[in-house]
Amino acid sequence: MGVLAAASLAAWLYLAAAHGGFWRTRTGLPGAAGPDPAPDPDPGAWPHVVAVIPARDEAAVLPGTLPTVLAQRYPGRFEVVVVDDASTDGTAEAAARLGASRVVRARERPAGWAGKVWAMSEGVRAAGEPGFYLFTDADIAYAPGTLARLVRAAHDRDLVSRMATLNTATAWERRLVPAFVYFFAQLYPFRRVARGRRTAAAAGGCMLVRRETLEAAGGLAAVHDALIDDVALGRLLKRAGARCRLDLDRDVVSRRPYPHLGDLWAMIARSAYHQLRYSPALLLGTVLGLLLVYAVPPVAGLAGLAALSPLPAAAGLLAWALMTATYVPILRFYGLSPLRAPALPLIALMYAAMTVDSARLHRKGRGGAWKGRVR
Repeated sequence: MGVLAAASLAAWLYLAAAHGGFWRTRTGLPGAAGPDPAPDPDPGAWPHVVAVIPARDEAAVLPGTLPTVLAQRYPGRFEVVVVDDASTDGTAEAAARLGASRVVRARERPAGWAGKVWAMSEGVRAAGEPGFYLFTDADIAYAPGTLARLVRAAHDRDLVSRMATLNTATAWERRLVPAFVYFFAQLYPFRRVARGRRTAAAAGGCMLVRRETLEAAGGLAAVHDALIDDVALGRLLKRAGARCRLDLDRDVVSRRPYPHLGDLWAMIARSAYHQLRYSPALLLGTVLGLLLVYAVPPVAGLAGLAALSPLPAAAGLLAWALMTATYVPILRFYGLSPLRAPALPLIALMYAAMTVDSARLHRKGRGGAWKGRVR
């Protein structure tokens, strides 16, 4: 136990001090946790932007989100294309009624294409040749002026993405949503996304992409089968030499509710095994890694105290303290009490269980199921 606790402590010393400051939310990012100390300049000429919104059975959510996109007072040309992805609830009619520039009914999806990526490509086909595409989800609402701020941030970038503020209205959302953002940032530290070429990611709810760069990288066809389309797109662009930026943002808000544990569980289990490339070895390594990093510290710390064993007690409690301290900023970002932070090991175990369940669903042929469709 002492050896495991020491290994876990070493991992947390690295994560806290040398892993791209993944746990920090106040990084001078506009709309996140304070004003940008160096505001992005206005472009010489505001580029043409087309928002592409893939929507499958979203008639209920569009009235609360689409008007916020349409109401953006953008100095340049701006259009909104809603792609009806085989909806059965009147999504296309709702989008047209709300005033979308164009409503496109997606053609039959070719074999091998993931549903959302195909819908995005149908929107690109209808968009013509703008300077930028704004790929955004049907459940995302925007504060006034957000689009202009995104375009300003793209003056020296090819991809500017904002991780939307997610719902934390229900008990399960408050327990699991901040941890989801925390784990995502741990996998893809935002500062590293903005530097170099090794770390690449994006947040699919809000991605402003330079058209010429996307086309030069191979277009959406190059990620046609991606279930995790945002990370795949970020990797595609980074490999092509693109300059990227990924931030937290309070001005980009998801209106998608996840009121029950089952809703959040389905969201994670849908794609977790895909993220591991459907590899049993990577699944085993991930679960063991989660146990070492998150479960060992409290177990070793408390067991060491009970057994009067100083090494596991000290190493375990210190690792747990570092874990807790790095989780506090994201809880504060969501307006939640820091007293929730020590429970992160239990939440990590739940995410491990979701990942294992994702593999189970894949083996049963139900992996990637979303809104009644696999992939």
